[in-house]
Amino acid sequence: MTLTPQVPALVVLVPLLAGVVIGLVRHAGLAWLLASLASVTTFALTLALAARVQAEGVVIYAMGGWAAPTGIELRVDALNALVLALVAGMAAVIVPTSRASVAREVPADRHDQFYALVLLCVAGMLGVTATGDAFNLYVLIEISSLTAYALVALGRSRDRRALTASFQYLIMGSIGASFLLVGLGYLFLATGTLNMADMAVRLADLHGSTTVRTGVAFVIVGLSLKMALFPVHQWMADAYTYAPTSVTALMASTATKVGVYITIRFVYTIFGHELSFVIMPTDAFLLAFACLAIVVGSLQAIRQHDVRRLLAYSSVAQIGYLVLGLALGSALGLSGTLVHLLNHALVKGALFLAVGAVVYRQGGATMHELTGIARRMPLTAAAIAVGGLGLIGVPLTGGFVSKWYLVAGALEAGLWPVAVVVLVGSLLAVAYVLRLLQVVYFGEPGTVAPEPAGEAPASFWAPALLLLLGSVALGVSGQLTGGLIAAAAGALAGGAP
Repeated sequence: MTLTPQVPALVVLVPLLAGVVIGLVRHAGLAWLLASLASVTTFALTLALAARVQAEGVVIYAMGGWAAPTGIELRVDALNALVLALVAGMAAVIVPTSRASVAREVPADRHDQFYALVLLCVAGMLGVTATGDAFNLYVLIEISSLTAYALVALGRSRDRRALTASFQYLIMGSIGASFLLVGLGYLFLATGTLNMADMAVRLADLHGSTTVRTGVAFVIVGLSLKMALFPVHQWMADAYTYAPTSVTALMASTATKVGVYITIRFVYTIFGHELSFVIMPTDAFLLAFACLAIVVGSLQAIRQHDVRRLLAYSSVAQIGYLVLGLALGSALGLSGTLVHLLNHALVKGALFLAVGAVVYRQGGATMHELTGIARRMPLTAAAIAVGGLGLIGVPLTGGFVSKWYLVAGALEAGLWPVAVVVLVGSLLAVAYVLRLLQVVYFGEPGTVAPEPAGEAPASFWAPALLLLLGSVALGVSGQLTGGLIAAAAGALAGGAP
């Protein structure tokens, strides 16, 4: 029997079952091996699924053979096929190369737990992305969130503040989940269904319902917390700063991107253009806070002395770009969001891995500890430089393409102040990136290194450079941005005027 029809389910089940097995085996070396095999296998499955979607269109899988709306279905189209491949791809790069950083940053008796939690977190994010059932989505969000809280707390052996960061993340995440659950409850009361496709059909005739509008408001606020949209982003800086390097790289490149994906799915597919952009001011709400996120996040990044916090606040600004594009309600805006989603995942994952290399050698990642590292760690410094240029959005990087789409989308909508915000955000990014590069390349070498000078293990800088090659490919190849992404954006914005 061929496994091809089962691929949508296997994408979620492979990391889920591997995580459970690792938790039972409790052997560090075997845990790393199983986690690596599971992550690479899952990535291969998502690529096969994306190819199938491109050839056949929407792929639907009924769990347990129970057809929707009675049963739970996995529903994969061009949009979530892209996000599935992104999440699984980042895991396939980060998990196999994480052994050195885990050995240094996680207690030896917790290595098996680390890999089990990582796979369960990845399984949750993949399930959230693939599911076609609203309540199933909530459950899977909680699976990924609970494991993420525990992963952040594992950084306590390096810095006890990881425990506080994990607790703060838990509180904010729980509040967001509560808003989301209440919102889904209101939508269920109004429509009588939890199947997303069925809910979208029924909502089309209920736009005047107060219950529906209340549900929409709760869902949008809950998702804003989950994707760390300003001003409910406070959990992000500490979580990214004190978590183990591999956890930060994985979370920064996937977790908030899945939150953005869910928001796109609800706003465009379930609520629809009329409810989201005409009847309710969802676009105005998201656009206002997206612009604030870009400016405030960038200004906060400029003020940081710890490079991990600098990158965390940079992520606040980058989430602003992502939300700005989806709030424009056009194919151009959505294209900018989707390209930026891919580029930011690649660049930010690479930057946190490169900074992790500095932590491995220097014991920290303050500006003082990065001073002059280009002389001792040229490959790591190169990764930081190219990643920083990707954040700015210079030509030949994916960031340039995404910001071009965003500016074009804002001008198309007649929102020239929004286009100005995008440009101002890029100028502020120049400020904090050049400040970082000045320290790395032109500062006098620091004297705090506890080890002999030299590069960290290749498992830090090699995956970082590989991810940055992906960002450059995204910037120079028009096939992806003009093909898959444009098709997904056009299909989502089909209802837009």
